[in-house]
Amino acid sequence: MPESKINPADWKQAIVGYVNAVNEAGLRGDTGLLYTAVPDAAHRNRLAARAQALWQREAERGIRALRSEIRARIERYSAVGAGDKELVADIALHTVRSFEQMGTPWLEERVERERIRLVRIGREWSVDTIEPLDSEGRLVTVAQQEEEEDAGFVRRSAMPSVPFLNPEAMNRFKSRVYAGDGPDGVNWHGGFQRGVPYRREAVVAYAERWWNDPNPQFEPMEVNCTNYVSQCLFAGQAPMNYTGKRETGWWYKGRVNGQERWSYSWAVANSLRRYLAHPRAFGMRAEQVDYPGRLRLGDVICYDWDGNGRVGHNTIVTGFAPDGMPLVNANTVSSRHRYWDYRDSYAWTERTRYHFFHIADEF
Repeated sequence: MPESKINPADWKQAIVGYVNAVNEAGLRGDTGLLYTAVPDAAHRNRLAARAQALWQREAERGIRALRSEIRARIERYSAVGAGDKELVADIALHTVRSFEQMGTPWLEERVERERIRLVRIGREWSVDTIEPLDSEGRLVTVAQQEEEEDAGFVRRSAMPSVPFLNPEAMNRFKSRVYAGDGPDGVNWHGGFQRGVPYRREAVVAYAERWWNDPNPQFEPMEVNCTNYVSQCLFAGQAPMNYTGKRETGWWYKGRVNGQERWSYSWAVANSLRRYLAHPRAFGMRAEQVDYPGRLRLGDVICYDWDGNGRVGHNTIVTGFAPDGMPLVNANTVSSRHRYWDYRDSYAWTERTRYHFFHIADEF
């Protein structure tokens, strides 16, 4: 988006008014504040639906919002058309909120990006339309991947089928080589001797460090939630199952000669859910549980927004609310210590279903 010659000082007050109204409406539970500051009916409905779901959750769980602050950062802007009477600005909204439950507070953060169109009438600028740029409901649209997953297709690859271990865990593993059918139903070589603990505190430390910054050692992805969760699991010493085939295993090698070299389970939400749900005797594995209160630090929650069996988002558990319910970190919409149910997501619906995975304590 090319830079505009319009001075931001002329129109940024319209952004400030919009942000303040959204902040106050969320804190006070008064959607009436949105009608003057958010003329875009579609976005106003999104905000109102999110607020309603949030208030319902707070009433059910005895949660009270204490403070809320939204800091807006203009990332880029550009004039639209002739006459400098319209412009489009991309902004990042960093929300910091404190909640209280059972007399104990906690802090939540998230960063959402929006594209705002503003119009000038006379000397005054006003917000016209708002479009969220990041959505937890977006699916990775790789048609071939979906077809191959559904068909159980295994593509031949010249890449060697060997395990790639977290360097910090390397000395704790004693490799043994064998041939046979692996846990994904494919012939592979390489195995792991049990006894390496899953370092949950390392998972949380990694999740906290990189929740709003991409780790330059990994390729950033437009829909980054599962890539981020996989990195967190790996930081806890979960071993990669490196088959070299994108349809099997759980592995990452980066970009080689311009080509993506990582498994679908590493980067695609529904593929990671399938991998965690598949029983295996060794390596990175998980137990599916039926209640979020049974999860521990470093465990994974998968979100099926429409209840149709296809997961569109994943998060990692990094803390707990006073009632023992998980708080999670995530990417795509960068989030830190967010309440696990995601009722405050634009993607959430009444049909949303969850998959709770407790990662094994040792590999």
